[in-house]
Amino acid sequence: MGENRKLISVVIPTYNEEDNVVPMTEALTDIFHKELPGYDYEIIFIDNHSKDKTRQILRNVCKADPHVKAIFNARNFGQLRSPVYGLKQAYGDCVVRLNADFQDPPSVIPTLVKEWENGNLIVIGIKNKTAEGRLMAFIRRQYYHLLRKITDIGHIENFTGFGLYDKRFVDVVRSIHDPMPYLRGMIAELGFDYKTVPYDRPVRRAGKSKNNFYSLYDVAMVGITSYSKVMLRLATFIGFGIGAASILVALVYFVLKLIHWDWFRAGIAPLVIGMFFLGGVQLFFIGLLGEYILSINQRVLDRPLVVEEERIGFDSSPDDAGTAASGAASALPEGRRDKQDDGGGKRDA
Repeated sequence: MGENRKLISVVIPTYNEEDNVVPMTEALTDIFHKELPGYDYEIIFIDNHSKDKTRQILRNVCKADPHVKAIFNARNFGQLRSPVYGLKQAYGDCVVRLNADFQDPPSVIPTLVKEWENGNLIVIGIKNKTAEGRLMAFIRRQYYHLLRKITDIGHIENFTGFGLYDKRFVDVVRSIHDPMPYLRGMIAELGFDYKTVPYDRPVRRAGKSKNNFYSLYDVAMVGITSYSKVMLRLATFIGFGIGAASILVALVYFVLKLIHWDWFRAGIAPLVIGMFFLGGVQLFFIGLLGEYILSINQRVLDRPLVVEEERIGFDSSPDDAGTAASGAASALPEGRRDKQDDGGGKRDA
């Protein structure tokens, strides 16, 4: 690395991205050589236990290019934990986080760096246009609208995590030990000002999206349960409302029966409808309460963000990779032991 040259770390989570790893590496290398020649750089892939040839390709790429490093997770730790763990392993002057499928365009990176050099500690990409369907776009808009209503912090709409983060922000994230980190909420919560850069989000270059309804629902619930208490209190308010409405309806039926004793028949329909309605409300809030309990349980268990199986390329830059770890690392098979540090005072593996 050159003297007085700033180091830019690029963190890329992968899962079954065998067709995108090499093109992404080539695109980033081309950008740094042609558009950002005054910076040193490192590309850190963190693989979430891919089932295809991603890992073997990464081994070859790391062997061919000393700027490329790789971390292999022992299993799939989900789309929230793995990217944040990768962020914690980057020790550059700033860290760029993007996905491997080219939906976060690498061509935007020079713009992010320029805004960073202008004094912005966080520069995030905001989707200006996306190739996703109208239904999914509508659901996303409603979700962010809901978050703005029920939380005390300003969640960032159309933000996927793609952006540039100064090392001062990364150091703060590194000091936070949260088994279920929600990066979008962290940016809004920690108080760092950020600059937005709009971009058009294209379709995937290759492969299929790993997101499905369940994974997106999981991310959405982490955002709600981590930053909102309104939903729990809503159960109390709705309970009061239903109780008051039930008393009012009962009084109306009682008066009608007294006035029209001979022909007024209440029947069982109101009773059945009321029971089903109340049962639905109860089940909804029991499920919501379960989500909060699950969130609490995951944090109380205090499990590591990620357990590393192997890391490649970090030996050439021991200062950037962090201090060597023992403990859980020593329990791994010979040849798979390496440094596993979340960058804070507590190891994540």
